[in-house]
Amino acid sequence: MFDKEFKNEEVIIRGEKIGLGETKLIKIPVDRLPTGTLIEIPVYVFNGKEVGPTILLQGGLHGDETNSIELVRRMLIDKSYKIQRGCVIVVPLLNIFGFLNFSRELHGKDVNRSFPGSRTGSLASRLAYYLMKEITKNVDFAIDYHTGGAQRSNYPQIRYTPQDARGKELASIFNAPFEFGSKIIAKSFRNECFKHNIPVIVYEGGESLRLDEHAIQEGINGTLRILKHFKMIRDSVEISNNTTSIIIEKRSWVRAKVAGIFTSKVENGTSVKKCEILGFIMDTYGETKFSVKSPKDGYIIAKNNFPVVNLGDPLYHLGS
Repeated sequence: MFDKEFKNEEVIIRGEKIGLGETKLIKIPVDRLPTGTLIEIPVYVFNGKEVGPTILLQGGLHGDETNSIELVRRMLIDKSYKIQRGCVIVVPLLNIFGFLNFSRELHGKDVNRSFPGSRTGSLASRLAYYLMKEITKNVDFAIDYHTGGAQRSNYPQIRYTPQDARGKELASIFNAPFEFGSKIIAKSFRNECFKHNIPVIVYEGGESLRLDEHAIQEGINGTLRILKHFKMIRDSVEISNNTTSIIIEKRSWVRAKVAGIFTSKVENGTSVKKCEILGFIMDTYGETKFSVKSPKDGYIIAKNNFPVVNLGDPLYHLGS
C-alpha cells in the first residue's frame, strides 16, 4: 500500500540539509520568555544510508502528557533510532510552554486545535504552522503520542482516520492492545495531515502528568514494530510479544448518575459483562451507595481516576 517514492534522500529543516547516512540535531527557535530566554524545539533527524520511508515520531503536542514525552525520550536514550533504511524525525517535546506550566495548552490555546496555523498568529498557531511547513512536509507518515487528560487514564490504544486505508494498516502493524477508527477533529494535526495525504496514527496511553510504565512500554513496542516492518532497523531487534489488537467498533462513556465519591472495582483494559458492577458512588456522609453498572458487554478502554465526581462526569470509556 505504501508504494510511492519515499522522501529521505535529502531532508531539509530550517534550511539545514540532512543527507543519506547523516544524523543531526536541529533546534528550532519558537519564542522568548519575558526574561529574554530563548525557547527552542529540539528536532532529531536520523537519516539511514538507504532510501526508505520518512516517519515523524512526535511527543508532547499537549504539554502535560508526560508519557508521550518519556516514551520518545527513552527510545533516544536506548539508541532505538539506529536507522539503516529511511529516515526518522523525532520531536520529544513540541509544546514546551505547556510542559513548563503543567498544562495541555499553550498560553491558553490548544495547539492541536490550531492547525494549519499562521506565521503571524498566536504562539500556538505559529507552532502549528512551523510544524507543518518545516517538519511534516518531509514525512511519509507519522505517529502522534498522547495520553488521557483530566485524570482519565487511557489503556494503550491506537486511533486512526477511518477514511485512510494506510493509517489503518499502520495501526495494525503497531498492534496496540486496542485499535479503532476515530473521526478527525477540525484544526487538529491529524486533520491537517489528512488533507496533505499524510497518514497519522495516534497512540494513547496512560494519563496526563503521571508516568505509566505499561503504557510507555506498549508505545515503544508498537513503534519498533513499525520501524522493523519497513526494514528501517535491524531484523535482530527484539520486541516483546503481545496478543493481537482487539478491534473496537463502538464506543461510549459510562457517566455518573449521581454525585459523590467514586471507587472503581474493575481494572483498566479488562472485559466486562452487561449489568456487571464496575464501581460505586457514595455520598460523603456514608448514607447512600450507588452502583455503577455496565450497560453492555465490552472492554474498559479508559477510566476515571479522580474520586470526586459530579452528575454526568465520565467514569469509564466502554468499547465493544
